[in-house]
Amino acid sequence: MNYYLIINIIGVAVFLGIAFLFSKDHKHVNWRSVIVVLVLNLVIAFLLTRFSWGRDAVKGAAEGFNWIVQVAYTGIAFALPNWVHVKQMNFVTSALLPILMIVPLFDILTYFGILPFIIKWIGIALSKITGQPKFESFYAVEMMFLGNTEALAVSSLQLKHLSADRLLTIAMMSMSCITAAIVGSYTQMIPGQYVLTAIPLNILNAIIVTSLLNPVHVTPEEDTIATMNEQPSEQVAEETVADKPEKPKKEPFFSFLGDSILGAGKLVLIIAANVIAFVALANLISKLLGLINPWLSLQHLLGIVMFPFAWLMGMDVNHAFQFAQYMGTKLVTNEFVVMGAIAPHINNLHFFPAHYQAQLCVFLTSFANFSTVGMVIGCLKGLVSREKNDVISRNVGYLILSGILVSLLSAGIVGLFVW
Repeated sequence: MNYYLIINIIGVAVFLGIAFLFSKDHKHVNWRSVIVVLVLNLVIAFLLTRFSWGRDAVKGAAEGFNWIVQVAYTGIAFALPNWVHVKQMNFVTSALLPILMIVPLFDILTYFGILPFIIKWIGIALSKITGQPKFESFYAVEMMFLGNTEALAVSSLQLKHLSADRLLTIAMMSMSCITAAIVGSYTQMIPGQYVLTAIPLNILNAIIVTSLLNPVHVTPEEDTIATMNEQPSEQVAEETVADKPEKPKKEPFFSFLGDSILGAGKLVLIIAANVIAFVALANLISKLLGLINPWLSLQHLLGIVMFPFAWLMGMDVNHAFQFAQYMGTKLVTNEFVVMGAIAPHINNLHFFPAHYQAQLCVFLTSFANFSTVGMVIGCLKGLVSREKNDVISRNVGYLILSGILVSLLSAGIVGLFVW
């Protein structure tokens, strides 16, 4: 284990080194902030994986999400009893249909201001601790609850005031998010304690990676923070009552809830369509490659490309090559494709030793893949000027690199403490 632990430590250093190597401004990296966030990251990973109360906390949270999913099954069973009362539910029933209840649940928390309040103050606290700009810290927390496109949409007023460089940082952060409403789906397929551990680590690693890749100096005048449907707080404070725009009327609750349920239904269809299409296309590519050489497949090619990064996670060669294939498949398809493939055996330590299991689950817990790039750019296109959006479009490589490095760092850091 000592040998692989050393490799794992080197791997974390290499991932940080890659981020610095591709930095847009090496001289202005805020090293104090990077070091503070890295130490905070290590402490959180240590507490959540090595202490019994930390493990119990994340397991308890995972069980809470599983309990919500079980409640969702009662609604599914009412409409589709023959889909639920079976020995083993299919992917759509077990992982996707609960979204129809969980998304409206989080939207209700948003409607009554509970979720925005939590996000705002966690973001402000994170800014104080890390020394990062207020909005970037706020957004890092926001996107992990709401998802990338939703977080961008509710922050639209703030985004219009950001420079192109800061918008690029926000776009890169968006590659590393998940949606809290989908956590319950994840915990049905892979160990929930690692899903819940990955969430805070991804927040912090998104800050680290973007601070290295795209250092941006933010003046006190620019360091504003916005809440949902409001102007930046400093700007509001400076305005007189007469100058304030009329506050938009709140949509009636049941109208809002109906829209939320319809939105959840669309999300289920989008995920199902993507999984079906990507699995089929990946298999088609593998079969076409097999015509050239029986050994060739998409998984093998991706395994070769990603193998050095997987090996730096501190695994033996066989596990590293398999891990690399899962990594590559996730990046070109999405996390649900891989989760569905490993779900039957992920809890079997003979197939997935503890170190491998923890790192793979954490790596999968994000939206970092090629299709997310299109979603982020497409969403920003409708929110900011064409010139600013063009800056982001010219930096697609940085968006992909940011998402990959955040996932690698989160998995690598968890791997330091789980053997």
